[in-house]
Amino acid sequence: MTGTGADEAKRRAKAHFARIVAEYLPHEGVDMGPMFGTQGLRVRGKVFAFVGSGGLLIVKVPADRATEWAASSSATRMVMNGREMREWLTFTLDDAATWPYAIAEAYAYLDRITP
Repeated sequence: MTGTGADEAKRRAKAHFARIVAEYLPHEGVDMGPMFGTQGLRVRGKVFAFVGSGGLLIVKVPADRATEWAASSSATRMVMNGREMREWLTFTLDDAATWPYAIAEAYAYLDRITP
C-alpha cells in the first residue's frame, strides 16, 4: 500500500487499538509511552503492544508462545534490521479479532516479568 491506502490502514488500526487500550489503562502501572516513533501500551514502563508502520499490531510475548502463534496463525515474527525478533509478533488488521487475545497475552507476560 502507498499513500492514502497505507494512511487509511494505519488510521483504522490505530482506532481498533485505541478501543482495546481503553480496557488496559485503568490497570495499575499501565500507560502509553513512546515506541519506535509511535505510542505503545506499557506496564511499569515496558511496552507490550503498539501499532507499527502499515497498521500492524506488534506485541511482545514469550519466545515459545511467539513460535506457537507464528506456526498456528497468520501472526509473523517482527523483523528488525534483517533479524527476526524472538519475542515480538506482528498481526495485520485482517486479524483484528485476534488483537485482544494477543494484547492480553502480551500484558500478562510483561506484567509478570517487569518489576
